[in-house]
Amino acid sequence: MFNKFNNDKCNLLNVYFWAISYLKPYKLKLSLVIVCGLVITGSQLIMPKIIQYFIDEFLTQPYTHEFIWLMLFIVILVVLIITFSAIRNIVQRSLQEKASRDMQFSIYSHLRKLGFAYFEKHPVGENLALMNTEVASLQNLYRQLLPWMINNFIFSIISITLMVSISWKLSLIIVPSLLLYYIFGPYLERKASQYGKKMGDERVRFNQKVYESITSIHDIRANAAESWDLANIKNRHKQLNKMMIKTYWFAFWRGTNRRLSYYIGGIAIIFIGSHLTLNSDMSTGAFVAFLLYYFQTMHILTSVVTSITEQRVLMDQAEKLYQFIKISPEVQEEEHTIARNKVQGNIIFEDVSFHYVDGPNVLNKFNLSIQAGQKVALVGASGNGKSTILKLLGRFYDPTNGRILLDHQPIQQLSFKDLRESLGFVFQETYLFGASVQDNILFGKPGASKDEVITAAKAAFAHDFITNLPQGYDTLLGERGVKLSGGQKQRISIARMFIKNPPIILLDEATASLDTISEKEVQAALQRLMQDRTTITVAHRLSTIQDYDNIALIENGKVLQSGSYDELMEQKGAFYHLSLGQKQEGA
Repeated sequence: MFNKFNNDKCNLLNVYFWAISYLKPYKLKLSLVIVCGLVITGSQLIMPKIIQYFIDEFLTQPYTHEFIWLMLFIVILVVLIITFSAIRNIVQRSLQEKASRDMQFSIYSHLRKLGFAYFEKHPVGENLALMNTEVASLQNLYRQLLPWMINNFIFSIISITLMVSISWKLSLIIVPSLLLYYIFGPYLERKASQYGKKMGDERVRFNQKVYESITSIHDIRANAAESWDLANIKNRHKQLNKMMIKTYWFAFWRGTNRRLSYYIGGIAIIFIGSHLTLNSDMSTGAFVAFLLYYFQTMHILTSVVTSITEQRVLMDQAEKLYQFIKISPEVQEEEHTIARNKVQGNIIFEDVSFHYVDGPNVLNKFNLSIQAGQKVALVGASGNGKSTILKLLGRFYDPTNGRILLDHQPIQQLSFKDLRESLGFVFQETYLFGASVQDNILFGKPGASKDEVITAAKAAFAHDFITNLPQGYDTLLGERGVKLSGGQKQRISIARMFIKNPPIILLDEATASLDTISEKEVQAALQRLMQDRTTITVAHRLSTIQDYDNIALIENGKVLQSGSYDELMEQKGAFYHLSLGQKQEGA
């Protein structure tokens, strides 16, 4: 158990050092914040000494030149406090926002590097919660907890030193006051912070449920499940409210315990200090100054404990981000890659085997050779690895055995940028951004001109329906392109490929979800897109691939049959029976 405690403590320290490492590029700004804090703290702590001097020297005397100089000194201190507070506020704001930005961007950049393997295991709601909730919580470390703790720690040291210089006897009262606070304080601080963390977790779950409810609104309405969905949302909100009540309950007692501890100490100081003052062992001004120091210091000291406890619990929460940032991408770019100026489109799969994590082999020594400019179709029953082949070619995953060559070069030796710029994917489900039609086409080539956009749209047979939209190419499509039909979405996707102009086209059942009319329109656009390009198509309808150069029937992760459509039909093998089955279904 002791070793576990030490390991947990060490791990939390690692998390803490990782979190504050984002302040490293801004050391000068952090130093300036601390210096400003010292000046402000020093100016504030001189005030009780001035009050002491005023009471002891001027309260019973007429105004003198010394009094005027004292007032002038107070004005100077106030100006110093205001000036350095303004400087600290500006610099600290810049520091915390830049550190928060760097941390958030590093999380976002890492999220982009993890690739398909990560996103297929972790839902969108989980990643949104990680970005919105966990990152926002950790940003509080830069914005409040760390700067506030540094300033208050400095304040406490200087204040205690001044209290001891006034009366070491009265200063001893701090010890039992802090001990009184420590009887329940750390427990209440820990409980309040723990329930605060649980409240944050429940808020994440509630937000996930709201996200699911919004994204599934069509299915919910279609199945008249509004009451069921609302009941689930209410249940999640009930759990969130429960954690909120417990958090605020312990937060109330945390504050009550803090005030109780230093009020009892304050009563003791008033009782003993009055006795010392009456016996002339302490001046009235010194007693008042000490009392001011005491209440300030006790409030700050207990607040420092609160800050440390909150940071301790915050590190438990930040550990999720720390573990996330330590995840290594399953597919990594090699340190030294070979630059390719032009890709011809020759592709070879050599004894390629692959399986997903903890799953059986999807591909078993898969072999296929594709010449530049050929049109090749992959057909077969679901689950035999057709879409996986396209993922391996795009290096969304790496083969467990074997290799893939592009123009006789292993694709691992190419940079992600060079490899993926040479590939043009058209998936069954096209993602359209909530932007204009033109911006969605420009996704294929961000720097293209308006003329290039129109040319690409015409090539994809999309220009006519685009010009009939309310604002033409400037029409906003809404989230995921809800204003367009399935066929129109696919033609926008094909227009992206025309403007990108890759030498290799990969079609993953691009027309499987379309009706007959839309399929014909999209097929016409695809035929134009495939001209003079290497094309690999995962096909569902065999009628769409009759003119292909080669058709590979995949079964159990291997090529069972290959050849042209006519050759395979003449063989009257597995492909022939598959084709007959589809014709009977169509009939």
